[in-house]
Amino acid sequence: MVRFSLSQDLGIDLGTANTLVYVNGKGIVVREPSVVAKNRTTGEIEAVGSSARNMIGRTPGNISVIRPMKDGVIADYDTTAVMMKYYIKQAQKNRSSFARKPNVMVCVPSGITMVEERAVIDATKQAGAKDAFPIAEPFAAAIGAGLPVWEPTGSMIVDIGGGTTEVAIISLGGIVTSQSIRVAGDDMDESITQYVRKKYNLMIGERSAESIKMDIGSAGMLFENDEMDIRGRDLLTGLPKTITISAEEIALSLKDTVTSIIDAVKNTLEKSPPELAADIMDRGIVLSGGGALLKGLDQIISDETKMPVFVAEEPLDSVAIGTGKSLEYIQHFKSNPNVSSRSLMD
Repeated sequence: MVRFSLSQDLGIDLGTANTLVYVNGKGIVVREPSVVAKNRTTGEIEAVGSSARNMIGRTPGNISVIRPMKDGVIADYDTTAVMMKYYIKQAQKNRSSFARKPNVMVCVPSGITMVEERAVIDATKQAGAKDAFPIAEPFAAAIGAGLPVWEPTGSMIVDIGGGTTEVAIISLGGIVTSQSIRVAGDDMDESITQYVRKKYNLMIGERSAESIKMDIGSAGMLFENDEMDIRGRDLLTGLPKTITISAEEIALSLKDTVTSIIDAVKNTLEKSPPELAADIMDRGIVLSGGGALLKGLDQIISDETKMPVFVAEEPLDSVAIGTGKSLEYIQHFKSNPNVSSRSLMD
C-alpha cells in the first residue's frame, strides 16, 4: 500500500448536520454545525457554525440562517464553499504562512451522482484545498469504527447521519454492496415536529424537536416511560404554550423513519454474497453516526435481522476519523473508484 502522509493534510466529514475536520497527526480539531448565517441585504456572512446555529428561529428579517447541505449533498454551493473555507482556516490556524495548500479527503454519500460529487470536489478546492479526493461515507465510517476493511472478510456498517443513512457491506478494501437512503436524523426531527403539530396544534422549532429526540426519543423499545415538557406556539391562539409529551408518543412518531432504516439494512443483506453474509452473522452489524445513539435502535435492528448489532465506540466521530486515517492511502483511493465512490473526472 502506498502511503502519503503530510502533517497538514485534512480529512473532512462534510455532513448535513455537522462538519468535522481531521488534521493528519492531530485528530479531530474542528467540530461545528453545518450552518451559516447570511445578511440578505449585504450578502455578507454574519456567523458560521455554533454561533450561526444559535440564531436559528431567532433572527431579524434581514438575516437568514442557511443549512447549505441537504440530504448529504450540496444545496447551496457558494455558501458551502465559504463554510468549508472557514473550517479549513480554523483547522490550520497554527500553520506556517509558507506552508503549502493541504490535500483534502472529503466524504460523500455512496448514492451520490457524478454531478453532486463534482460539486463537492470543486467546493473543497475553492475553499483552499490543493487537491480533493472523495471517499464513500460508509467506507470512511467502517475505517473509523475499526472494522477490518482491508481483509478478505465481510464487515457491515450502518451510518445514520443527519441527511442520509448509508448501509454497506465491505471486504478487501472495497464496497461489495450498499444502499444510501435520504432518511436519517433530520427526518426524525421533522417527524416529531409534524406529530406535535398534528396532535397538539403546537408549532415547535427544529432545535426543540432535536432536544426531544435526544432526551426521550427511542426506536420503539421503551426502557422507561419518560415525559418531557415542551414549549411552542399554539396554532389556534397564536400564543406560547407548554405541553407534556411522553416517550411512547415520540417512539410512535419515529416509527416510519426507523422502519425505513431497517428496510435498507434488510435490502443490503439480501444482496450480500453468501460467504460475506456468513461473516456478518459471526461479526455482527456496526452502527455509527448520530442516529446510532437513538435508544433501542440497535436492539430493534438485531430483532429484525436476527444478527448481533453493536454501536461504534465513537459513533459521532467515526466518519471523520476514517476520512482522516484514509489520508495515508490517497494513492489507493485514486486508483480504486469502488472505494472513493467513483473515479475522478480529472
